[in-house]
Amino acid sequence: MDRALANLQTNETPPADIEGETLALRPRRVLLTGYRSHPHVGGQGVYLRELAIGLRDLGHKVTIASGPPYPDVPEGVELVTFPSLNLFEEDNAFLALRWKHLFSRADRAEWWAHNTGAFGELLAFSYRLQAWLMDHGHRFDVIHDNQTLMPPFSEIARDIPVVATIHHPVAIDREFAVEGAQKRIDKWLTRRWYGFTDHQAGTLRELDYLLAVSKASIDSHADHYGMAADKAVVAFNGIDHGVFCADPDVSRTPGLIAATASADVPIKGLDVLMTAFVELARQDESLHLEMIGQLRDGRARQILSEAGLLDRVTCKSGVAREEIADLYRRASLVVCPARFEGFGFPAAEAMACGAPVVASNGGALPEVVGDAGLVVPAGDAEAMKTAIRVVLRDPDRAKAMSASGAARAKDAFCWRSHALAASALYEKAIAAC
Repeated sequence: MDRALANLQTNETPPADIEGETLALRPRRVLLTGYRSHPHVGGQGVYLRELAIGLRDLGHKVTIASGPPYPDVPEGVELVTFPSLNLFEEDNAFLALRWKHLFSRADRAEWWAHNTGAFGELLAFSYRLQAWLMDHGHRFDVIHDNQTLMPPFSEIARDIPVVATIHHPVAIDREFAVEGAQKRIDKWLTRRWYGFTDHQAGTLRELDYLLAVSKASIDSHADHYGMAADKAVVAFNGIDHGVFCADPDVSRTPGLIAATASADVPIKGLDVLMTAFVELARQDESLHLEMIGQLRDGRARQILSEAGLLDRVTCKSGVAREEIADLYRRASLVVCPARFEGFGFPAAEAMACGAPVVASNGGALPEVVGDAGLVVPAGDAEAMKTAIRVVLRDPDRAKAMSASGAARAKDAFCWRSHALAASALYEKAIAAC
């Protein structure tokens, strides 16, 4: 057991440095909040689980409050669930309202939002949390929100210190989605769906203690939400080095390219990857793309279908982390084509597994990759094709990238360091109350 952990668990106060200020840390009662938190719903589910483990191992008493789908709860961590109306599963969501729902602000808000074309889960979860805290708020020293950022958190912060993690502003997703909509009505409906981002912007401007997972996260929130950049501090996400690690006994498969994408939407850049892949695959019959995620009807699938190369792409979803790590260890390279990432777990995890990485310069990806991989302009399929070809045709360069990427991942991406940065913010927030 290292000294910092031992100190926390014996109620001593180890120092932590944040923005040049040394703070003494104490075990705290921490409530982590996320409106949906299962790891398979995206990187934020991974974040909540791993942060809970990091805080627990520092000696904090950790509770997770979540809406469905619920998180994988680490040992020693309590879970408080806030069931939703689950209107996406209803045959007729309009008729799902019951008399009992009229007495719940959260239920009314969720029903109204869903049936008027808005995404209301974040606000409904926040109302449920706020009501629950009226009876249970005394149990916690600090609340750490995972980018829900709804107005109730501004009100909660008047009674309980609130720290919030920011990943990337969903306003960027909204911009891409609106731009991609063809009809005027579709553009209006898209803006309506993403209306919660206006609430997030207002809440973010009111909260004072923010933990950003990258410098790009700070800059993008400042640009899109009007957040004061000096309110946030940067601490890279960690990764699970017990799962994502190199294995010298596993041989890389020639011509195997790997990628991860939660959806075929413009911000994920799958269309860019597929355009590059099609040109390369026509020249080299050994190339195969294995993707973690589903390739539903969209631009990326259309590109492959028109080229007659759908059979050269394999997609898997809902797989365990161990299977993802195995893919990264087998792949000749991993491609991260997103037009924007607030952090970029796939790049960090692939590097940890010793995979050469080709990434776009979208958002935080250059921060994550550093000088260990090849970085190309976001949205530039020609540049991506060239970078992929360079790695595939130069084994010595690929080997050097593999070694430098694994070393960088080990040094830069540590959940314990992230948890210490969060703990330091807790002390600042608590001291200010």
